[in-house]
Amino acid sequence: MLKRVLIANRGEIACRILRTLRALGVGAVVVYHHEDRTAPHVALADEAVLLEADVPTAAYLDAGQIIGAARRTGADAIHPGYGFLAENAAFAQQVQDAGLIFIGPDPAVIRLMGDKIRARAFAVAQGVPVAPSVGADGDFARAAASVGFPLLIKAAAGGGGRGMRIVRHTGELAESARIAAAEAERYFGDARIYAERYIERPRHIEVQIVGDGAGEVVHLHERECSLQRRYQKIVEESPAPNLPARTRDAICGAAVRLASAARYRNAGTVEFVLAPDGGFYFLEMNTRLQVEHPVTEAVLGLDLVAEQLRIAAGAGLSHAQGAPEPQGHAIECRICAEEPEHDFRPATGRIGVLRPPADARFDGGVREGQPITPAFDSLLGKLIAHGATRGEAAQKLERALHALVLLGVPTNVDYLARLVRHPEFLAGRLHTGFLAAHARELLPVENPDTAAAALLVALLSDEGFRRSAFDVPEPHATIGHWRN
Repeated sequence: MLKRVLIANRGEIACRILRTLRALGVGAVVVYHHEDRTAPHVALADEAVLLEADVPTAAYLDAGQIIGAARRTGADAIHPGYGFLAENAAFAQQVQDAGLIFIGPDPAVIRLMGDKIRARAFAVAQGVPVAPSVGADGDFARAAASVGFPLLIKAAAGGGGRGMRIVRHTGELAESARIAAAEAERYFGDARIYAERYIERPRHIEVQIVGDGAGEVVHLHERECSLQRRYQKIVEESPAPNLPARTRDAICGAAVRLASAARYRNAGTVEFVLAPDGGFYFLEMNTRLQVEHPVTEAVLGLDLVAEQLRIAAGAGLSHAQGAPEPQGHAIECRICAEEPEHDFRPATGRIGVLRPPADARFDGGVREGQPITPAFDSLLGKLIAHGATRGEAAQKLERALHALVLLGVPTNVDYLARLVRHPEFLAGRLHTGFLAAHARELLPVENPDTAAAALLVALLSDEGFRRSAFDVPEPHATIGHWRN
């Protein structure tokens, strides 16, 4: 097992990795920017190294400072988490060149799967279905029109919804392509784009895989990730509801086939679009741990970070295909600092009271007193509920959302509670346009009495407030000689 790991990340994923390192007795080092000095990952680690940068996010992208911190603190490996440098092939190569272990796939695989055009060609070569598409070379308008409308223009080097545009008519094509290319250049430094057939009302199904780097790959079953806003997932679950066994086996088999051919090492996710007619198409491969990995952990009883460490240390896979089998159902929702009633505008403030629910897993990245600023992503944490059935998991998650006390900054907690009790959600009739289709029903309903009651409960649960409000001496005992 590794002896000391540096976590090149922050927030809830840094805390998540720290938890496993602590459980395994592995030393933990974190890096942080001054803006994160009060963040919990800084306090929880064995050692924390300050990164210098004018822009907070730039600190977590500075490969030189991060690798230097690993060397100075005696770390033998670096875990990139997700986001930032997690899928940066150049960083993975720099880590290896420094004589350190990169907890993730080989740089060449990151490079292959990070280029969406090359990844699609690779998938085709392995017999994995992809949606009809064309590159941006030559007469793009003519070639794209030949695929048929509607089209989805995508960035070749990106993800997360950046550089993506839906085009429904020929007249929209040139301007949409220009905007997508400009956005791709701005976010990824690569203006290449391509167009593929846009599947209306699809489902987004992804498969968790782990590989040993020598061609041995197993899948850890699938996750449903269709509930998205602006291409960003907000609720994920495993297993996917209402998915025929034949389709499930075909999708999982395709994921294993692709990862095996790439000689994939460590944990990764192969993502697919599932059309209403049952056809499925390769979307992309994320060469890292996913935000939604806890639902897989819940149904399988595994620790995926521990699996990552094991593979990185050269110990191979801990399980053969089919062991363990999924038990029950798990649903995760992302708790964000945002205002759903104002088009999900990111919110700022200071965490005043934080009381996670007792009967659900809470993977948090903030603590009481911590400022929430525009410097970083709005994700504060995740709630994960596991039940014997999907219905039970949904009920547990709704109760957990109502029980969660998080004051000081606006959040999407109430919105999520409405979502997980929506009849269409409970029926498992999901697709990527679900939130837009039910937007009016999911809008908040003003209820001042309920809000006031929740605030009072939260305040009464705070020890400092109770002391200040109720532990006041009897006034007649304090006025001294003025009493008569």
